[in-house]
Amino acid sequence: MPVGRKEGKPLLRMLTGGPGSPADPPPIWLMRQAGRYLPEYRALRAQSPSFLDFCFTPDLAVEATLQPIRRFGFDGAILFSDILVIPHALGQAVRFAEGHGPLLEPMRSKADIDRLSATGLRDRLAPVFETLRRLSAALLPETTLIGFAGAPWTVASYMIEGAGGSDFVNAKRMAYGDPELFGRLIDLLVESTVDYLTAQIEAGAQVLQLFDSWSGALAEPERRRWSLEPLIRITQRLKALHPEIPVILFPRGAGLLYLDFARASGAAGLSLDSSLPLDWAAAELQPLLAVQGNLDPILLLTGGKALDREVKRILDGLGKGRFVFNLGHGILPETPIAHVEQLIEQVRKGRG
Repeated sequence: MPVGRKEGKPLLRMLTGGPGSPADPPPIWLMRQAGRYLPEYRALRAQSPSFLDFCFTPDLAVEATLQPIRRFGFDGAILFSDILVIPHALGQAVRFAEGHGPLLEPMRSKADIDRLSATGLRDRLAPVFETLRRLSAALLPETTLIGFAGAPWTVASYMIEGAGGSDFVNAKRMAYGDPELFGRLIDLLVESTVDYLTAQIEAGAQVLQLFDSWSGALAEPERRRWSLEPLIRITQRLKALHPEIPVILFPRGAGLLYLDFARASGAAGLSLDSSLPLDWAAAELQPLLAVQGNLDPILLLTGGKALDREVKRILDGLGKGRFVFNLGHGILPETPIAHVEQLIEQVRKGRG
C-alpha cells in the first residue's frame, strides 16, 4: 500500500522554497513512473493500437497517469503524454513502431521546415489539456500535477533525424552548416512550447518539466546556443506569464554546464543525470535552486543491497538541501515492482 503524505503539497513546496523545505524525507516521483513495468499499464495500453491515439484519448491518459499514484503514492503525478506531440501538432508525420520507438518524416531542408505551422496547435493538442483538467479534479490535494514538454534541441533532433538515439549527424550538420535555418526551427519550437505549456498551466498543471534528453550530444559552444539559450527563453516567458509555476529543467548530459543552467535559466529546479558527483551538486547547484535526481535506473532494476546503498548515499549527499528524489533518467520497462516499493520505503525513512 502507498504511504500517504497529508502535509500540503511536498513537491510543490520544495520547488518554491516554501515553509518546510528542505524536508526529511524529501518528496519523490520518478520519470516514466507510468509505463510498461506496471501490469495494469500493459493491460491499458493494449486498448489502443496507436501510441499517439493512446496519448490523445483522455480516458486512457488519465488512467495511465493515476496508476502509479494509486500503487505507490508518489508526491508528483506527471501527465501521461510524449514530447513528440509538438512535431505532430506542427504538421510533421509522427508514428511509433513497436520495438523501434518514434519514427518521424525527417525534416532536412528549408522546404520541409516551411511546411510546419503552429496555427491551430492548441486545437490539435486539446485532448492533452482535457487530460490535465480531469487529473486536476481527480488527484488528492497533497499530489502535485506535473506538466511537461521536450526542449527545443531534443525535439529538433528527432524532427531532423526522423528517430531518436542516433549520433545526430543530420541535426548537427544543419546546426553547424546552416545555423540560420536551424535557428528558425528552434524559434518555432520555443514559441510552440511556450504556448503549449501555458495551455497546460491553464488546464491545471502546477509544475512544469522540460526534458532536454540529448543536451549532452552537443559540444560546449553549441550546448549553450541550442540547449541552454532556448530553455532560458522558454523559462523567462513562462515566468512572466505565470510566475507562481515552478519550472524544472533536465539538461541530461550537460556536465559542468549544469552550473550555467542553474545560474542563468531562472528555473526553480534542475533534474540531475546519474553522472553528476553529489558533492559538486550539493556545493555548486543546491545553493541556487532545488535539485532533483539522480539514481541510476539500472540500480532500480538491480534492487537489493546495491539499491539501498545508493539511495542512502544520495539522501546523505543531497537531502540536507532543497531536494526531490528521482532517477537520473526514466524507469526501465523490466524493473520489478518490488524494487520500486523498496526504493519508496527507503526514501520515506529519510536520512534518519
